[in-house]
Amino acid sequence: MGKLDLTKPEYFYNRELSWLKFNLRVLKEAMGKETPLLERLKFIAISASNLDEFFMVRVAGLWSNFDSGVEKRDASGMSVHEQLVAISQAAHEQVRTQTKSLIALMAEMDAVKLHFRRVKDLSELGKDWLEEYYREVVFPVLTPMAVDASRPFPFLANKTLNLAVELIKADGEHSMGLIQVPSVLDRIVEVEPEGKRTFVFLEDIIASHCHDLFKGCHILDMVSFRVTRDSDLDLEEDDSVDLMKEVEESLRKRKRGAAVRLEIFKTNNNRIKKFLEENLDVTEMEVYEINGPLDPTCFFKFIGMKGMWPWLYEPFVPQRPLELPDDSDLFAAIRENDILLHHPYESFDPVVKLVSDAADDPQVLAIKQTLYRVSGNSPIVAALARAAENGKQVTVLVELKARFDEENNILWARRLEKAGCHVIYGLVGLKTHAKIILIVRKEDNGIRRYLHLGTGNYNDSTAKLYTDLGLMTANDEFGSDASAFFNLLSGYSEPPVWNKLVMAPLGLREKIYALIDNEIAMVRAGREGHIIAKMNSLIDQPVIQKLYEASAAGVHIDLIVRGICGLRTGIEGISDNITVRSIVGRQLEHSRIFWFANGGEEQLYLSSADWMPRNLNDRVELFFPVETEEHIHRIKALLDLYLRDNVGAHMMQSNGTYRRVRNKLEPVSAQSTLYEMAQLAVTADKLPMEKRLQPVFSRR
Repeated sequence: MGKLDLTKPEYFYNRELSWLKFNLRVLKEAMGKETPLLERLKFIAISASNLDEFFMVRVAGLWSNFDSGVEKRDASGMSVHEQLVAISQAAHEQVRTQTKSLIALMAEMDAVKLHFRRVKDLSELGKDWLEEYYREVVFPVLTPMAVDASRPFPFLANKTLNLAVELIKADGEHSMGLIQVPSVLDRIVEVEPEGKRTFVFLEDIIASHCHDLFKGCHILDMVSFRVTRDSDLDLEEDDSVDLMKEVEESLRKRKRGAAVRLEIFKTNNNRIKKFLEENLDVTEMEVYEINGPLDPTCFFKFIGMKGMWPWLYEPFVPQRPLELPDDSDLFAAIRENDILLHHPYESFDPVVKLVSDAADDPQVLAIKQTLYRVSGNSPIVAALARAAENGKQVTVLVELKARFDEENNILWARRLEKAGCHVIYGLVGLKTHAKIILIVRKEDNGIRRYLHLGTGNYNDSTAKLYTDLGLMTANDEFGSDASAFFNLLSGYSEPPVWNKLVMAPLGLREKIYALIDNEIAMVRAGREGHIIAKMNSLIDQPVIQKLYEASAAGVHIDLIVRGICGLRTGIEGISDNITVRSIVGRQLEHSRIFWFANGGEEQLYLSSADWMPRNLNDRVELFFPVETEEHIHRIKALLDLYLRDNVGAHMMQSNGTYRRVRNKLEPVSAQSTLYEMAQLAVTADKLPMEKRLQPVFSRR
């Protein structure tokens, strides 16, 4: 095995191109006729929102490296410039697909009497109504901006939609003007008196009244456009005395980041295109001409408008957890047995209840918790604040560097501090991404510690959309590790000798290697080696090399990777024992699950960490075992269901592309099945989950 060269560039797929493949899978969900019409529209909006963040962070980072002269090649052998060129080509093609899909969907919407129209095509009654709407609502917030020698090109905020106007002034001088489409107003406006559901875009309303904004000028042309800016934070943590102030300063700088993408309505007007390119300082490959509506993220709000339910999924209400059949004392239930929660199929309410009950329980002495992303009106934050006000010792690690949640988390940190909580911000140079709650309670037989460990955020909103697993336990060894974990984060404690938990960056990478090596040893001893790993992203080169080593040794590896995957399947003698599938569906697959056959003495772990360099090297993460036989059986059944999915699953091909899994067998949708199971669990059918879904593992 030592003779294998596992570093060859052809063994790895580029991270950014892999992400674009993932977003294409999301976009393709908009093309499935079996999905409700507006749910398909939602997938277009999701893919557009994903692209925004991709350009704001990943592409912006590459441009920064390129401008700084960074010449390092990635694992796939691509230089920074080669990546930028390849990204531009793939992203342009994806945007064309996105626009084509959106136009096709809008035609289908027209067929069900959801009509999008140009202002000029409305009835006279509709035009009159819009005239009043423009005069009363739109006009007061518009600011036309001239661009000339005395008035330079203004700063245009990130992701704002604008109109570029080419005009001739009264003195005959050729000039340009700009109008920002106000983000404070609804982008999609329903025209009430049309007699049928008719909608227009706000930019079309403004364009049709443009002569009011540039009176005395002759308007030659108008083009809508949108700019995306570098929005990554640039923190100097080592030199920072106050991390919160450093983050706040970086947030102010973020708003003025360099432009990394210009989206413009497709036009033959080269004067306007050149005007925008020069003033925004973008290259040709950063310009995206779109022959359709710009910024499809506006459809998120459209889908939520009144009366859209016939074209959406029936709302799913998370069910009472299988292992908590009533509203009994949570502490007593956890003392009796470990409790496994599976969101969103099972309600997130018990997690909120755990913190809320602890806040009001006179026997609770202390609560310690990590917060990475929380909801806008978080009941957990409210409970933590109440606990401090009730005199309990409350320690909260708030991660101020959670991307695009920084401002929200600063507000929560200040609220918690005001309530009397001890708020900490983690370790210098590391993001704290671990998900853990520790409750210390005084009981008749002494002090007892209660824990919640999870794969997802303490966010009651996203817990209805993301699939995640959580474990509640009063196990003493877990409790001892949890105390050591928080002491490590809040003080100067030396790293402890762990009983159960594994922490990144202090040992998780080595633990992963050891578990994979153990499967290799099993094969060499004549036993079967088998790994099933489910995660969001797999891009860490050394871990991929270790998986290649295991595959070459004969270990069967089934990977369920929702997003980025740098591993290539089907390499003879290297990865021909590895399968990679991605499941995209109604829920965002977020849980991280790792199962190892271990010669029949199976080992199963849950984690907050994906297998990426940032998670293993630059974040505080937790990786913890599931040891209850019933829970192992239940999660194995879940993994098997994912491996049998032939509705939402896409299988990686040897060239790095993905093909949707289709066969003549009875359709199996993991997400639909899990909905049904959760509903069955609270009806007359009370069979344990492991008896209703038996795991069947097969070699692939």
